[in-house]
Amino acid sequence: MVIEIPELFAPSEVRDMRAALENADWTDGRATAGHRAGRVKQNEQLALEHPLARQLADCVLARLSQTPLFIAAALPNRVLQPRFSRYDGQGQYGDHVDNAIFPVGSTGEHLRSDVSSTLFLSDPDEYDGGELVIEDMFGTHRAKLPAGHLIVYPGSSLHRVEPVTRGVRFASFFWTQSFIASPERRRLVFELDGAIQSLASDHPEHPSVDMLTQVYHNLLRQWSQI
Repeated sequence: MVIEIPELFAPSEVRDMRAALENADWTDGRATAGHRAGRVKQNEQLALEHPLARQLADCVLARLSQTPLFIAAALPNRVLQPRFSRYDGQGQYGDHVDNAIFPVGSTGEHLRSDVSSTLFLSDPDEYDGGELVIEDMFGTHRAKLPAGHLIVYPGSSLHRVEPVTRGVRFASFFWTQSFIASPERRRLVFELDGAIQSLASDHPEHPSVDMLTQVYHNLLRQWSQI
């Protein structure tokens, strides 16, 4: 399931984030990639411990907690600290699958990457190439969204970032451990939630609203992992 979430951040907010990122100290992105992914990764990243990285990550996490569509699609249990990347001069990230398990800082805990997300921080006309290409059971999805827009997709999918041949592509990316690990079950619950919201909007007093809501929550009880 690939979901686009428009305007997670307004243009004015993105401009402020970009201004800070453009003056930041960037490091080789291969340092945070796995053995195989590191062979196809050519970009720069902001170090996780950098004060700006922590500041912007907190902004992203706070906004996600107030975004119903993200919550409905990802059913987030925990979200790993968002990271920030920069692509230019033919920078790219070839076909890869994200690590299944990530350490959570120095806590000794780990997070399962059920859901991947990319927040675009450059507008499409600012750079050539740089499309996010996602391969999943439903086919190929290509995304090059306006700055401030978010795309959510299965962490298990094969995906890549095409070479950036002009300009600079800034983005934030992160992983979510969902209450429902299975992407198929997560999709069913998301579609059921959407149907309930539509029915409740059109026919708020219809008895099926309560019945379907009961089914929704009982599926969460049966499938969730806490």
